[in-house]
Formats: sequence, C-alpha cells, structure tokens
Amino acid sequence: MARLADYFVVVGYDLDNRVEGEGQGRILQRFPEKDWEDSPFPQGIELFCQPSGWQLVPERQPASFFVAVLTDINSERHYCACFTFWEGLDSPQLKKVDAGDADEADEEPAVVQHSKLFAPKSLVVVSRLDYTEAFRNCLGLIYTVHVDGLSTPLETVIGNLLTCVIPVAGGSQIDESPVCSLDKVPQSPACDWLLACLQPGPEEREDSLRTITLGAGDRQVIQTPINDALPVSGSSVAQLFRQLGIVNVLYLFCAALTEHKILFLSSSYQRLTDACRGLLAIMFPLKYSFTYVPILPGKLLEVLSTPTPFIIGVNSFFRSETQELLDVIIADLDGGTVTIPECVHISLLPEPLLQQTQTALSMVLDPELEFSDQAFPPQSMNPSALKIQDKEIRAVFLWLFARLFQGYRWCLHIIRIHPEPVIRFHKAAFLGQRSLTEDDFLMKVLDGMAFAGFVSERGPPYRATDLFDDLVANHVERIRQEEACPHKVMNHVKELAEQLFKNENPYPAVAMHKVQRPSETSQSTDQSRTPFPVLDDVAVQLFIDHAVAKLKSSPPVVKAELKSMVPSGPPLGDIVDRNGNVMANSARRLEVVRNCITYIFDNKMLEAKKLMPAVLRALKGRTARVCLTQELNQHVLQNRAVLDDQQFDYIVRMMNCTLQDCSHMDEHGIAATLLPLVTAFCRKLGAGITQFAYSCVQEHMVWTTMQFWEAMFYSDVQNHIKALYMETDDGNQDQQDGSGNIREISALELAAEQNRLWPTLSKEMQMERVQKEESTVFSQAIHYANRMSYLLLPLDTSKNRLLRSSGLGDVESVSNSYVTNSIAGSMAESYDTESGFEDAESSDVANSVVRFINRFVDKVCNESGVTNEHLKALHTMIPDIVQMHIETLDAVHRESKRLPPIQKPKLLRPTLLPGEELVMDGMRVHLIPDGRDEATGQMGGPPLLPAEGAIFLTTYRLIFKGTPSDALVGEQIVTRSFPIASLTKEKRISVTLTMDQFVQEGLQLRSCTFQLMKIAFDEEVASDLAESFRKHLHKLRFPQHVQGTFAFTVGQSGKLVLEPKTKDKNQSLKTLSKNLVKNAKRTISRQYVGRKKEVPATWENRSNFQSELDEDEISVSEEVDQSALTLSSTIRSSDRQTMSNVVERACCRDYQRLGLGTLSNSLTRSKNEPFRISTANRMYTVCRSYPGLLIIPQNIPDSTIHRICRCYRQNRFPVVCWRHSRTKAVLLRSAGLHAKGVVSFFKSPNAPTAVPSQADSTSLEQEKYLQAIISSMPSYSESTGRNTLSGFTSTHMNTSESSDKLRQPKIGDLMKQVLGNKEDVPGTFSRGALGQKAKVISLSQPKVSGKARNSPRGKWGSIRGSGRLSAYNPDIGTRLAGKESPQPNGGPNDPLFLRQQKAYLYIIGDKAQLKGGKQDSFQQWEVIPIEVCDVRQVKNSFKKLMKACVPSSQTTEPNMSFLRLLEDSEWMTLLHRVLQVSVLVVELLDTGSSVMVSLEDGWDVTTQVVSLVQLLSDPYYRTFDGFRLLVEKEWLSFGHRFSHRGAQTLGSQSSGFTPVFLQFLDCVHQIHLQFPMEFEFSQYYLKFLAYHYMSNRFRTFLLDSDYDRIELGVLYEEKSDRRNPQVCKSVWDYIDRLNKKAPVFYNYMYSPEDEEVLRPYTFISNLKVWDFYLEETLSDGPPYDWELRSRQESLAEETAEKADTGAPKSQRHIVWPCYDNLSKVMPDAITKLLQDLQNLEAELGQTSEKWKDTWDKIKTTQRTETKLESKPSFSSSLLMSSNLSHQRRSQGVCLQDSRVGSSIKLGLDCEASATSTPVAGRPSTSTLYSQFQSTESENRSFEGILYKRGALLKPWKPRWFVLDKTKHELRYYDSRQDKDCKGVIELSDVESVTVGTPTMGAPKNVEEKAFFDLKTSKRMYNLCAQESSNAQLWMDSIQSSLSDA
Repeated sequence: MARLADYFVVVGYDLDNRVEGEGQGRILQRFPEKDWEDSPFPQGIELFCQPSGWQLVPERQPASFFVAVLTDINSERHYCACFTFWEGLDSPQLKKVDAGDADEADEEPAVVQHSKLFAPKSLVVVSRLDYTEAFRNCLGLIYTVHVDGLSTPLETVIGNLLTCVIPVAGGSQIDESPVCSLDKVPQSPACDWLLACLQPGPEEREDSLRTITLGAGDRQVIQTPINDALPVSGSSVAQLFRQLGIVNVLYLFCAALTEHKILFLSSSYQRLTDACRGLLAIMFPLKYSFTYVPILPGKLLEVLSTPTPFIIGVNSFFRSETQELLDVIIADLDGGTVTIPECVHISLLPEPLLQQTQTALSMVLDPELEFSDQAFPPQSMNPSALKIQDKEIRAVFLWLFARLFQGYRWCLHIIRIHPEPVIRFHKAAFLGQRSLTEDDFLMKVLDGMAFAGFVSERGPPYRATDLFDDLVANHVERIRQEEACPHKVMNHVKELAEQLFKNENPYPAVAMHKVQRPSETSQSTDQSRTPFPVLDDVAVQLFIDHAVAKLKSSPPVVKAELKSMVPSGPPLGDIVDRNGNVMANSARRLEVVRNCITYIFDNKMLEAKKLMPAVLRALKGRTARVCLTQELNQHVLQNRAVLDDQQFDYIVRMMNCTLQDCSHMDEHGIAATLLPLVTAFCRKLGAGITQFAYSCVQEHMVWTTMQFWEAMFYSDVQNHIKALYMETDDGNQDQQDGSGNIREISALELAAEQNRLWPTLSKEMQMERVQKEESTVFSQAIHYANRMSYLLLPLDTSKNRLLRSSGLGDVESVSNSYVTNSIAGSMAESYDTESGFEDAESSDVANSVVRFINRFVDKVCNESGVTNEHLKALHTMIPDIVQMHIETLDAVHRESKRLPPIQKPKLLRPTLLPGEELVMDGMRVHLIPDGRDEATGQMGGPPLLPAEGAIFLTTYRLIFKGTPSDALVGEQIVTRSFPIASLTKEKRISVTLTMDQFVQEGLQLRSCTFQLMKIAFDEEVASDLAESFRKHLHKLRFPQHVQGTFAFTVGQSGKLVLEPKTKDKNQSLKTLSKNLVKNAKRTISRQYVGRKKEVPATWENRSNFQSELDEDEISVSEEVDQSALTLSSTIRSSDRQTMSNVVERACCRDYQRLGLGTLSNSLTRSKNEPFRISTANRMYTVCRSYPGLLIIPQNIPDSTIHRICRCYRQNRFPVVCWRHSRTKAVLLRSAGLHAKGVVSFFKSPNAPTAVPSQADSTSLEQEKYLQAIISSMPSYSESTGRNTLSGFTSTHMNTSESSDKLRQPKIGDLMKQVLGNKEDVPGTFSRGALGQKAKVISLSQPKVSGKARNSPRGKWGSIRGSGRLSAYNPDIGTRLAGKESPQPNGGPNDPLFLRQQKAYLYIIGDKAQLKGGKQDSFQQWEVIPIEVCDVRQVKNSFKKLMKACVPSSQTTEPNMSFLRLLEDSEWMTLLHRVLQVSVLVVELLDTGSSVMVSLEDGWDVTTQVVSLVQLLSDPYYRTFDGFRLLVEKEWLSFGHRFSHRGAQTLGSQSSGFTPVFLQFLDCVHQIHLQFPMEFEFSQYYLKFLAYHYMSNRFRTFLLDSDYDRIELGVLYEEKSDRRNPQVCKSVWDYIDRLNKKAPVFYNYMYSPEDEEVLRPYTFISNLKVWDFYLEETLSDGPPYDWELRSRQESLAEETAEKADTGAPKSQRHIVWPCYDNLSKVMPDAITKLLQDLQNLEAELGQTSEKWKDTWDKIKTTQRTETKLESKPSFSSSLLMSSNLSHQRRSQGVCLQDSRVGSSIKLGLDCEASATSTPVAGRPSTSTLYSQFQSTESENRSFEGILYKRGALLKPWKPRWFVLDKTKHELRYYDSRQDKDCKGVIELSDVESVTVGTPTMGAPKNVEEKAFFDLKTSKRMYNLCAQESSNAQLWMDSIQSSLSDA
C-alpha cells in the first residue's frame, strides 16, 4: 500500500524578496510539516511551479495544471502536480510591488500604474505515484471548493487527500479497509456517506480498483496496474508518435538507448511531461538511469551543458538558449522535427530489425496505408482509439526487445548464489552467437548503464516474472517464424497490446468520476475574489495522525510476492546456425581438419604436411576452429599431452592460425576453449624441462584483453559452483529419476532451486554454504593468476625483446626455431617499451605482468565478494607466482635454443649477370599474392603464391627466389625480379600470413616493368635489417649522379662512387672530350651568365658576333660566309677528332642516305643541294640538347641560326630530320615558340618604331627561315605562276590530277578528325576527335576584288595588319578537306587555277601556344593547332595503367575490374592521339607538303610523332639497323630527357617516372600488330627495348642529351670493354650479338613491299593492350636478360642429368600460364627447326652455320622453286600457314575471291585507295591471299582421285589422294582445291597393298582390276582407281614408298 499524496503545498509569489528584479516564489504552507521517513520533502518545488519564472500580469489568466518530475538523491522520482491560478493583489501589496517594480523590465511604466495586478498561486501535490488524472481532479476540487465557496472545509478535503492509501499494484488481497478512513474525525459531515460508499461488496474486493472521495460530494475510481513492473503510459506514447512521426521517434529511441543527450521543446508543459513519459515507456524493459527532467525551469538551463546523457524538456520560450548546444539532439514537439547535430552519430537498430519495426509501427499508426491503392478498400480501416493505439505501439517495442535480447539468459554467469545471487553477463558470447559483433547499436546498448540495470534486476533466477520474461522465454520460436510476415506480427502485437491494456485498466467498464468543476460564473466574473485562505494546520495534522494510528493498529498487509524460477527460453546456438551463418561446404573442411590432426598424432607427418595449407585456409571459418578445439581435446589425457618436436610445431601452428582470426573479445569462445589446451600440450626439451604450447601462442591480442579474462574466470567459477551444489544435493535426485532421461540442469536452474530453499536452511547451514562459495572463487582466482602469467610472460624475459631489435642478434638463436623468439617479449613490447638496456633485469616485464594480474584480481574479487583477508593473500602471492614462472621459463628458453632449427626451405641462390653483384644477401621472406589471379590458383592449377624464399638485392635487380608454400607444388621454383632502376613506389605494409603466426612487417614494391612484389619479412629477419634493406634499395634506386647507375658501375666490385681512373678508356679520347667540354663550357659560360635555364642570351655584349649584327640582318648572304667554309677550316685541330667521330655517327649516315647533305672537304660544294649539314652547334652553344650536326636550308647562314633559336623553347629551332624520297617533302622538328617569341611574332607593324626592333627582325629572320625551307622543295620551284594571289584563289579540284584527287580527301578526313568533325563555321570552335576543343586558326576568305588586291592584308597580313586576330575562318579545314568552295571571282577554268589549294608547309603546333598564327602573304604555310597530351597526363595515365595491369590486392567491385581501370587510365586514348597525328603527318608528306612538328619543348611528343612518321613512311626504319638509327637519331641525339623522365637520379626523383619512350614503343607495337609482314624485328624486340629502357642495364638510355654523354665521355666509347668482354654498354651491341646467335628478335613473316607507306587504324577499338604489360614468368623471372636464361638452362640440364635414375619419363609437359616462359617451352616451328639443325650439326661435329645464313638459304631456294613452278611466293604461303590471313598488309582489306585487285576499304574514307592498285611484276596484296593453295609442291610425290569405301554402312566416295614421301603418309582431301585434309594414313602402319575385289555399292562401270586394298595395323582401306593402269601406278608408288622407308 502507498499514500496517494505525500505532501500538499501552497506556493505563492514572494512580494518581499526579489532577486535582480525577478520575482520569486515561496512556499506559503505545506502539510504535513514534518517529513515522512520513507520520502523526504523534495527541495526547490517553487522553481518548478512556474518554470518560466514568477511574474505579475495585468490580466487574470486561466488556471493551469501540469505534472513536473523531481528525482531525489536515491534516484526516486517524485511527481509534483501543480495547479496554478491567479489572484489579484490589493493596494498595500501593490505599493510594495511598485517600489521594487518601477525598474523592472516591463516596457511601459503604464503597466506598473495598472489598477490591478495578478500574482500566480500554485497548489501542489507531491507523490511517488503517477496518477495525473486523479491529481488533476483532486486539485481541481480543492480549487472549486475555494472559488465556489462550497460548505466543505478545505482542511477536510486536504486531510482526506493526504490520508488516502491505495495499493501500489493489483493482487488478490481480500482484507480491505477503506482508505479514506474518516470515521474518527467528528467534524467531517461527509464521513458517513463516504464510508457507506466505500465499503466494498464481497464481489468487488479487488485491489486494483479503488474508489476515493475527498468528502466534497466527489467520487473517483483509481485503477492501479496489475503488475507495477510494467510502465503506465495512458496515451502518451501514441501522442509522441503523432507529434514526431515514426522515423523521428525511432531516432530518439536509439539515441536514448545509446546514451545521447535528448532535449524536448514545446510550449505546453504537460506535453513535455507526456513525451518524456512516452519515451521511457517504449524503452521497457530497460530503465533510463541518467538525468531525467521532463520540465526544466528556466533558471536551471545551465544543466543542459552537463557532460552526462539526459532526457530533459524545456519550454519553447527558451529555444534561443538551446541553439549553441553542440551535442544535444533537439526534438521540437510542436513543429514535429528532430534535429541531430553534425557531430552526433546515432547508431540505429540492426537491419532487418529496423525495417520490420518501421513496418509494424506504420501498420499500427496508419492502417489505411496498406490498402490506399486498392480499388475496393475495406470499409472500416480507422486506427484504434488513442489508448489502444498507445498499447499497440508499446507492444511493437516489446516485440523488438524480445528479438534483440532473445537468449540473453544463456549468457548469464552466476558466480555467487548465497547470500545474494551475483550475476554477470557474457557480452562477447552473446554477440558472437548472434553474429552481431560488428553491430554498433547492440554493442553500445550492452555496454550501457540501462542494460547493466537490466541484468542486475532480471538476472536473478528466482523472482517474480512479468510479460517480458514470458515473451523472451516462451515466444521466441513464434516470433522467429512470424518475423517475415507483417500480418502475423500484427496479430501478436495485438495480443501483447491487450495484455498491456488489461494491466493498466483492469476494469475498463468502471469509470466513476464525480468531481465538481468551478461554476462558469465564478470563472468568468472578475469579482475581487478572496485570496486562497491560510489553512488550519492543526486540523489537517489531526486527520493525518488518525490515519497513521489506524494503520499501525491494523494488521500489516502482507502481499505474498509470487516468486518462481525464471524460464531461460531456447538456447542461442541453434538460432544462429539456422540463420545460415555456417560456412559453405564446411563438412568437407571439418573432415580435412580432423584428418590432419589424426595424421599428426599418428605421426604421419608427410600426410599432415600436405593437408596443412588446406587446414590453415579452413581455419578461417568458425566451425573449423571449434572443430579443432574439440579434436585436440580428445588427445589430452589427465591434463597433459606430450608431443615430439614436429607434432608440437604443427599443433602450435594450427593454434596460432586459429587465434589469429579471433578478435580481442573472443566472441566465439575459441580462445576460451584453447586456454586449457595451451597448458596441456607440451614437448620435453631435456632433463625435467618441458615446454608448453602457451609459450608459442602469446602474440595474440586476446590475451591482453581484461574482458576476456573476466569472462573466462566467471564461466569457470560458475562451473565450479554448480559442481559444488550438484555434489551436495543432486546425488539423491539422480537416483530418484533414474528412468534414464536425465537432462543436465543449468546453473541458473540450480541457483533458482537454491534460492528457493535458502529461507528454510538453518543459520549454520547458510554460513557454511557462503564460505564454501567464497573459497571456490578464491581458489579460482589463484588458478587464473597462474594462467595469466603463463600467457603474458614472454619466453625470453631476460632480454625483453632486445634480441629482435639488435640487428642480426646472435645468429644461432635467430635461426633456431620460430618458437623461441618469434614471441620473445611480445608482452614486453605492449607494456613497456623503454627498457632497452642490456642490464635491465627481467623486473620490468615482471612488474607490468604483476600490475595487470593485480588489476584483474581486484576487479573480479570485489564483484564476487571475496573477503579482504583472501584478497590480501592473493596480492602477496602474485609476484611470487610470476617470479617462479620466470625462472622456469629461463630454463625452457635455454633449452629451446639448443633445439635443431626447424626445417625451413633451403634458400635458393639466384643466377647473376656478369658484373652484377649482391649488395644484400638473401633475407628470408614470403612473397604474398597481389591482385593478379593467375598465380593464386584461382584460374585453375595449384597456387604458386604465397611462396617462401629469400629476397636478394644486387647492384642491378631485386630478386625473389623461393618455393610455393603449397606442398603440392613445392618442387617448383618461383622467381620474381625487376631492375632496381624501375622501382616506382615502395610502401610498408603489415601482412598477416595464413601460415605460422603474425609476420611483423612487409613491403610492397612496384616496378614500371609491370612487376609487383609484396613481401613479408620472416620472423628471423630483424627489423633493423629490413630497415637497412630499404635504405640500400633507396640508395641504389636514386644514385647521386647518373654514374652511380648499374650501367656505369657494372663490374666495379660494388663501389657506388666512381674513381676518376676507371672512367677513362684511352688517353686520346680523354683529352678530346676534355677539350670539347672545355670549349663548350667557355662559350656556355659566356652565353649563360647568371642564368639557370636555357634561355636566349642577350647578344649585345658579344664582340665576335657584332660585325654580323651590324650588317643587314635580314639578308640571305650569297657570299662565301661561314656556312660555306670547309669543315677543316672552321674546326680547330683539337676538335677534328671529335668531328670525325660525329661524322661517323649514325645520324650522319642517315642524312647522307636521305640525300640531305654531306660533309665534303671541297670548297666547290654543289650549291644546288637544297640543304646542308651545319656545324654551328658543334660546341653545343646554339642548343645544348641538339646534336652537333644539324640539317638546315642551304642558303641560311649559321649566324641566322643563333638568332632564330631564341624564339623557340630551349633554343630548339626547326631542323630537318627526314626527307620523303618521292615527293621530296621534308619533315622538320622544333620546340614550341617562346611566349615572348609569339608576342613579337604578332607585334603590330603599325606601331611607330623608327628603327625595326630586334624582336621584329628576329621574327622576319624566322619568316625567311621558313621561306627557305619552302623554296627548297621541288614542287615549289616547279609551280612558277603560283606566287601570285590569283594562283591560290580557286579551290576547285582539277579532275586530271589523279594523284591529288585520290590523296586529298583522305587528308581532309584525317584533318577533320584531328581538328574537328563539324563543318567549321567562321568564329566557332570545333570539337575534334582528340576529345578536346581544337581551335582552327584561319582567316577571312581571300576575296580577289580590287579592294582586296590593293590592301596590304594578304591572307596572313590581315592578322598582322589589324593587330588582333581576325574572325576564325574555316579555310584550312575546307582546303584540306578538299571541299568545294564557290569561286569568288568566277575566274577562268584554267587547269592551273583549278589546282587543289595546298600549303607547302604545315606547322603542327600546340593549340595552347598558337593563339593565332603568322601566315606569309602568299599563303605558303599553314598552322594546324592540335591538343597535346601533357607530360603530367602521361605520368598519371601510366600510374593508373600499372594499377590496372598489376593491382596490389584483389577486388570484387565491378568498377574496379581490369577493363574499367584500363579505360580510366586513358592510356589507349593517349596512344590514339599520338598515332592519329602521326598518320595525318604521313598523309601530308605523302601528298608533297612539308611538315614541321613544333610541340611542347620538342623532346617528348614531338619526338614521338616525328619517329612514328618516319617509321610509317620509310621501310628502312622497319629493319633492325633502321630502327636503331631512328632511335639514336630522334631520341638520343635530339635530346629526349631519358634520365629526367625516368627519374634515374636523386635530383630527378621528385619529377616521377614518365614513360614517353615506352609510349612510343607501344605505338610501334600497335602498328606491328596491324602490319606483321612489314617489320624485320619481332614483338619480342620491342618488349626487350621497353624492358631495358627502364632497367639501366645499358648506357644507351641514360642521360639527357649528346652533350651530357660527351661530358661523361661515353658518347664515343669503343664498342665494348676489352677487359670485360661480357659487359655490353650499348643495348644495340647486345642485340646484335644476340641476334647473331639466335633468331630471338627476328620476325619470320618479314616480307616487305617496296616503298610501302603504312597507314594504321588509330581508333581505340583497333588498339590492343600490349601483352608486355600483362605477362609474367614466375619460373625464371622476366625473359629479357639472356645470360640468365642460358645459365639457368645449363643448371637445369645438370640437375636433370643427376636426377635421371632410369625411371620412365613422361613426354607430357604441363605449361602453366604466368609460370612458364611460353616462347622457351613451346617455341614456334621455325625456331625449333633451326635449333634442331644446330644441335644436329653439333652432334655430327660440324661447325654450325649461323641461323641467319640457313634462313636466307631456305628463303632463296623457296623463291627460285616457286618461280619455277609459278606458285605464289614463299612468304605468302608462310603467311597462310602462320594463320595470319586476317591481318592486313595495308589499309585495304582484300576480298579473297576477287580475281581483280579490287579491295574494300576500311580506312578513313571510302574512296579507292591509290596504294592498293596492283603493282606490275609482283602479285598485289589483294591477289596474294586468294591465289593461295595449300598444296605444298615439294611434299607431293604422287596425287590423283581414288574412290574410297567408307566405314561400316557408308557409301564409296571419290577423294583426292596425295602420297607424301617426305612426311611418309597418304593424305586425302574432298577435292583438289580443298585445303583441309580429311584423313591421313601413316605409311609406317601399312602392312600390305593387295589387289581387291568390288564390294557392295562400289562405283559402276569401273573395271575390276581398278580395285585394290590397303591393310594397316588398324583397319583395311578399300580403294578404287578410275582404271586398272592407274590402280597399278598407285600400288607401285605406295609399295616403293614402303621399301624406301
């Protein structure tokens, strides 16, 4: 029973006491005045009566009511029901107010002078029960009595209120006396009536129904809940959902459970209270235990900045004050919003629970939603009444909690039963079994205070149960079956709602409320009411005393609490497994684990070794780990299992692997089950010394986690306590139910039984049990102190991890066994890292372990009630335990060091190149698989990776060599290597291996040769060794100077610094290079004073050029000026040798071949040669990155060059590099113009300059230079009349000019692609095929009206004249596209005028620079602006390409697939652009226009384009010599910055690797694919160059220019070093040598057409990914270092010879992708034949012929034979046999059956291609394929038609038979033309040839003698010739073949 009201208080406005101008409230009266003992009077009620502050108001306000909640110090809640009304103040009071109020914050003083002011007064009921309606009625009645002046005294009503006693919760109590016992109070007139109505009839004696009256003619029924454990919510939950909506309330719900701060805002106080009450109601069965203030007074707002969680309500009036709260979730009830700050993350319910809960809630709140789309919705779909709806929502949340906490009782540990049950919750096990370890929400809830309260309240196994206990125990199955079906869930929810409603309203029918309200008149009339009277406290106190006395005299009401055993519900285990979280095919895996363990214990070690990798993979799964622990348990006898070394090793490996995937909380209990096992398995080390498994499994997080040890401890204690009581009690119980079905009783059930019996036991018995339990806990604590010291103390405590950090340590102990020091000091590191001294005793490790164990012991002992004496004893014991264990460990450690090392795979030595030396010897590492599938066995085949071996660092390469970890491929050798110079990225990684245990550190090394090494250092590699490896690697990768690279240091005994002596090769060369450099330096120092970059120098101060400057700068000198002097006269003698070297160089030879000039000594050099070789740059003074000799127009003096070069970046002015042999058009290269050059180029001539400025003259100089180039072209000098304007006007095409007609449109289309696809309208940009906007620079249409002719604006003059760019004009586009422009002047139709308009010189320029170009007035050159790919783009694209081709880790994301990444890298797009521009230039040159490529700095894209153009146009460059020359000329001499772009030295490290040359090689590869017969070299040649371009093995691709090479003295080295003939310095020499030996670089299909110009397709769809990027050869590393291959082969042969034991050898050879080198294992036929030929010659002792000679011989014999037999050429037959018929030779793809040379053009336009017209005298490409017949003449000894009888039941058929004596076979075809052989009869199988007889179905009218039979060992062939003579011929021929054989 409980009082309905504890206190009644009257609170009024305090007129005397005002603080800072604000009103205060004060308690006027309170009853009773003395505090109740059981509930003290709460402080600060006056604040809560007016939460917004006490104020006087000018108008009377309506009375208000709300309930505030106060929490006292014992966290008891007091409900304060405040009823507030307003009373007028009389004048004396007002005056008092005026005095203080004049300065108050009211705006106008008029208010103060108001005739009347009203002050608030509150009547407050304080109660511990929450009956809002009852309080509202009672206080309303008191107010009514006061206002309406009813006859009942107020004292009586209040006295009755305070003496009301009602039951707390319903029960079945019969004895019932009226609560409001007023019979002893004589002055109450209402007493008798009250007593009469309160005497309950016998049928209505229910406790949950109470009728009360306060004696003022009122009556009300109070229904108390049946079970007070369930919250009472009225309709507050439903209201909350209506105000905020489902999602918002769910957010608040999750926020409250995960302990966030929640603030409600509303302008209604009662709503705030209801919302808070509603939120608490849905959290049931959890109880909110933080700050809970539904109504917070304004004065206490600073409470909101408390750091603890809270639920608080505040009036919206204070909204602005809540704005700056950063971590508070604000719910605005009036606006229906929930605001979550950015910094707050709310964990939501786990899916699918969240979704299901939302669905259920919407079905309750909005049932119409489901049917809103139906055509005939059900009639009555209104939601339930608010009160019912409220219960339904609560039922949904109850259902939710039942699902969240299902099976929680199975994770309770009971650690004490007497005197009080002590219970702990095993969180990890609960989460693990639910497989929700990752779930944020549940983790936070289980860690929260509310859940701790839940466990302590609901944990005890013997107590009263409620609805939730029943739900979570008995309805789990039902909930799980129904969860997917919302309607079934709703039915369940309705049932629960019914129970909740019944609990709150046991008698919904009884609703007797008779309470008077104040009359309307008294409310409305504003008469001066009497203020609320002062009550007579004596009278009220009398009531109270009477009631107390009566309660004392009546017998105490004992309500028997129904206690029972709490049911646990179904165990969790099955639930999860049914959810399907068991691993797939686990049965098979478990079988493997079991077998492996059996093998180990049966000592079948080989079998176990084979299974080991599979077992370690299986142990990733939980079921396999559980299985392992169960299996191991079976092998433990009496807590001990002694193993031998190898068994021990395997068991430890499996344990480590099992523990490795355990999280630190051990949610699956794996570590817990292993704990007893690690102290059981051991091995004998020596006399009396045993090593246990625990010393080898310490490196796991789980052992250092306190929660793990606590959970373990509690579960062990529970088992022991259970055993304790099972012994004492259940000995007899088992006998009683001896029927056989004894179910094991759970610890909680046992505890419940004990709790039930506890009151019946005697005091002694109780004491004895308490003591027994306490000592059980104590003994377990000692046991755990031991266990923890086992797992926390490292094996080698003395050194405390010093061994690991001291480099190699002492070698014996390092290599011993991973058991010894893999774990050494694992704990020490985690506790204490400062003890790095030799003499530091073991104390620091010991201390930290002791501290850890002490912390543990304190915690568990305090929780489980161990006595203080025992705890002290424990604390003294622990250090001794630890010390003792350290001593035993020392002995174990000592002995374990003596163990023979565990057999690790032998380290394999790599074969090194001559001159390559080891920098760091092999370090044992594991090679981890990267993102490529091939080697991991996922593409089929056994997994080659991970592999175990060693990594070697040499001066040249980084090499891994080892064997796969998988025992099935253990005999294979895995090699992966790459040159150090190609390393692009190195990063540290931490690697977890499936094998053994943790591997501390690893490295991921990426190389631009498309290799990736992910290595993990073995535990025997000390960490500083790994660090020194990294440093060495870095030092070798980025040497200080290029002389530190391998190409220079090779063979110099590993000295990275060059000695000066070793550099010189011979004296003369030395002086020569010295002088050269000296001279160059002298000039350079003069020229570049104080300049860092190569910028044009100021020329004023230079005396030796002054004379020339004074002359007319613009003149083209005709006298014998510098250029005409002979070589010998201009060069000093000291430089002559240099020059002769220069002349010998390849470039010069090439210039002479092209007819571009010679260096002759005669003065009478032919003046009519258009070009000459200039020596102006011989000292590298003009341009340091150009070669010494340059081709320039004949009539340009060297002095001009010095001036021109200033306009171009890096001084790289235009020079000629190639000339077309037919059209004599030239190809020039230069850098882009300087920005300054461009400005001066377009300087307006109108500017008033008296003297032509220097810049202006330079631009004229430049104009003249271009003009000189144009005039050197024969086509220019031929067209005599073309230098007048009229010559260019008409753009009609001349029909007779067939060549132009055929070629021109082609260029137009190309141009359109390069420039833009649209019709270029004046003033517009067009979007080109390059994907970028290409601006077409063009000018106004040339009108040939008189005005135009007279104006100085020529075509380009318009630009200069106007001083700005004129409108863009589509002229270039149309002219090149050959579009028909209308004739502007209708001029004569003269063929000369109708000629296709075409510029003589096209300048391919960078669009960014050519913001308008400079055109000469006669329109003789055009500028084609193109978008250039920036070097940065190439660099980034290459990085992405590497990641695409060699990903570092496997990924299943669809947008990370290879093709997607390849596309993202844009590498193919870049190739497409370069090829496209190149093809355009080829076309232009082919049509007779010269082209100048003038892009960026002239050494990247320019070089690519220029080289490709020459390769496509000139067949010479497609040979070995030509290609070498091309690269030497365009890439090396013209200064492509190899060292800089390749980031080869420390200085260029920051610039990163930019593979411009690789991009060029890729383009060549694309062309090679499309024209396989046009190249003398093979694809392998290109890959070889690509590899060694990055490898730094040769000096060829080092340094940035010839100047740098001369400075180092490496340009004119002798071919090879005499001292060390193996070392090749030039890649070309190496290729030559190799090519002589073997045909590796040769392309057998080489069969060039004369003067063939190649025009490849450039669309991305035509480009293929180069297999260089994708190949991998794990058998012996990259196949580009040939010495290694030959050495490896010889080694392999030696080992094979040794191993040849006479066992039968299989001829089968398995070829693995990614492992074997295909070209080596499966060579192509020709290589194989040539090889066999050489071998046979060697066997016969003949001197073997060179392969090339053999090949050439074969080819010539083939040709002569084919000519004789007029068969197609050999190359074509070869082409056919090589299955390359689909490849195109030129752009026309020819149809096979067309007899004429017609072809279908798949090119860029559909006009007939000029190139595919048949050339006389040789078969054209189109007929080449179609004539071919695969009847190789040399192999046909005899052929003809024979009838052959088919197999059984098949008819006779005519077949074309061919007898081949060479191959010794008889082949037959369908017909003579047929190429596919239908069958072969091996002559070796033929037994006899006999005359036959006709059989059924034989051909008619054939004579009998024409039949003959051929008998083979397999079957009999019946054949028939057309006549008997023919048959005889056949028989004879076959017979002779047989006898020949």
